[in-house]
Amino acid sequence: MAINFEVRRADPADAPGMAKVHVDTWRETYRGLMSDSELDDPGLLEWREKFWTAALTDPRYEKNNVAVALHDDKLIGIAMSGPSSDIPEEPQELYVLYAYASSHGSGVGAALLNEVISPAASAVLWVADPNPRAQAFYRKNGFVADGAEKVEDGVKDIRMVRTARQN
Repeated sequence: MAINFEVRRADPADAPGMAKVHVDTWRETYRGLMSDSELDDPGLLEWREKFWTAALTDPRYEKNNVAVALHDDKLIGIAMSGPSSDIPEEPQELYVLYAYASSHGSGVGAALLNEVISPAASAVLWVADPNPRAQAFYRKNGFVADGAEKVEDGVKDIRMVRTARQN
């Protein structure tokens, strides 16, 4: 599917739109994996907006890389990486990568991933399981499951890692 889109670094003015993408894509992706009460919580959008405002303005997060994807000046995807939280030898972790289902297969996800983590860099991420589409996307981008699992808020995640590519 071909759509014209732009990927750029996020700025604080993007926080409300990023929160909307985050909540909408959670509802698209995690219905049936997360509880409906959590996904339909009336405070979810406000909570995500506070999260993104902090991620884009608080000096504690200055080592994070945050990007947005736009189509016709409307946000359609978000991504964030930063220092690895649980594997010190992996310098970067992908914390967030969400794009509307309507943009899947367009290259938006890969462009966001490459904006926040160099395609040649080692990295780690956690992905919901089951989430076969996302797991296939990450495998296509060099990540492999390493056997680690965790459960947060009732959702099982598996860890995937990518070793730096040598040129």
